[in-house]
Amino acid sequence: MRAQTYLLSFLLIGILFLAACGQGIDDPLNWETEEFTFTDHNNEDFGSSDLEGKVWLADFVFTSCTTVCLPMMANMKGVQEELQAQGLDVEIVSFSVDPTVDTPETLKSYAESYDVDLTSWHLLTGYSQEEIADFALENFKAIAQKPQDDTQVIHGTSFYLIDHEGVIMKDYDGLNPPVEDIVRDAEILVEEAQG
Repeated sequence: MRAQTYLLSFLLIGILFLAACGQGIDDPLNWETEEFTFTDHNNEDFGSSDLEGKVWLADFVFTSCTTVCLPMMANMKGVQEELQAQGLDVEIVSFSVDPTVDTPETLKSYAESYDVDLTSWHLLTGYSQEEIADFALENFKAIAQKPQDDTQVIHGTSFYLIDHEGVIMKDYDGLNPPVEDIVRDAEILVEEAQG
């Protein structure tokens, strides 16, 4: 009888564990992010401590970009609007990959030209070209290289979803983002963050 009770308990725990796992993110990346503090579009310090306990989306853009950043900004704005429509509290962080050109004032003007909601969208600068190249590669496995004598920066076009502990869980195509998937995954992470 005792063996049957143990077996039943074990089966119930296993079922509950599998059910809980079924609610998580499919194929999470589980990339750790390092702590950072940079300068935002309001010329104020902003970094990982401000994002602690929050779910956030990240990308890499620059204001004088003539190609991929234009649709990326428009697409991220669409994602932001959909997240807000679903009542999901998700921050957005855009790292400039051209920090010598992208001053806080330039970033703010750029964001305003897309009419984005800057209460939850932070555009960052305040580092050297080498620092952002290293940061992008080491944390997001993304390229951010500015060739000499060129105004354009070679950079990744992914959107990254980061959980409340600063772990990168998913990446998505920023040029053709699967908005429904991003919102669904963000909802899972927001629920986990709320515990």
